[in-house]
Amino acid sequence: MKQNRKWMACTALLCILCAGLAFGASEGKKVKINGMITGRDGENLTLRTTKGQTNVVVALTDETKVQTPKGLFRHTEQAVTALLPGLKVEVEGTGDESHVVAKTVRFNSSDLQLAEIIQAGLNPTEQQQAINKANIATNAQGVATNKAGVAANQQQGAENAAGIAANQQDIQASQQDIEAQNKRFSELSEYDEKAKATVYFASGSTKISDSDQAALTLLAQGATSLTGYIIQVKGYADSSGNAKMNQALSMERANAVIAFLLQNCHIPLRHIVAPGAMGIADPAAPNESPDGRAENRRVDVKVVVNKGIAGGM
Repeated sequence: MKQNRKWMACTALLCILCAGLAFGASEGKKVKINGMITGRDGENLTLRTTKGQTNVVVALTDETKVQTPKGLFRHTEQAVTALLPGLKVEVEGTGDESHVVAKTVRFNSSDLQLAEIIQAGLNPTEQQQAINKANIATNAQGVATNKAGVAANQQQGAENAAGIAANQQDIQASQQDIEAQNKRFSELSEYDEKAKATVYFASGSTKISDSDQAALTLLAQGATSLTGYIIQVKGYADSSGNAKMNQALSMERANAVIAFLLQNCHIPLRHIVAPGAMGIADPAAPNESPDGRAENRRVDVKVVVNKGIAGGM
């Protein structure tokens, strides 16, 4: 009788273990999905899949690797701050069709550049239109040159006409790209701004003043009390110096602020979103005066929460 009881107990235990393993296997199924980030709340991403247009919650952990491809089988490690709304990504991890714990998140550098433009609040259409206007102006100048060439050489004129037609096709193709970018921009989730701070810098400097350090500390303390907060960082420069130098300087200033938030305020990196260097774009004041240039040497820091989360708070 005792042996029967032992046998039954062992059988029951085995059933429980099997059920547990089956449950774990279903919960830990390997998943690979492609889509666009439409929202972020610090710990999680909301991803709209390429196939089926369904929303998937992607959980980020300290072990999640963020990468861009480098060659056929190699990848370059990236910071989790690069995971911006509007970025097309490939996610590998474990989970199901609605929730995935990410092991790796990969994206292309070109997609990141477009997402940075969108996240920074710039309209891709306006930028593309400016490029098109420059191209049209160049084409018009080419037409004038071509007319002179036609008078001298009819064959050259025919070649120029073919070139003009090709330019028109390029402009039409650009317009299609503009419309696609507009659609992508309109699909992004919106955020509620909860707090903001502006850090100012001396000319050519990336050093954060004591008063601005205090302001960043206060902002960080308030942010950690919010559910699903993210901190957006934008670096700027004034018009002094060349464009390449200003671009690099604005990035260094943004990185200095991020480093302070990480090291001094203990903000987890996955709660920080950095759209990259803004250079001299979007000046806060005219660059013609010393006071105006001083206002433009800055980093704008905002604490935002996805409206879907804010609405439930």
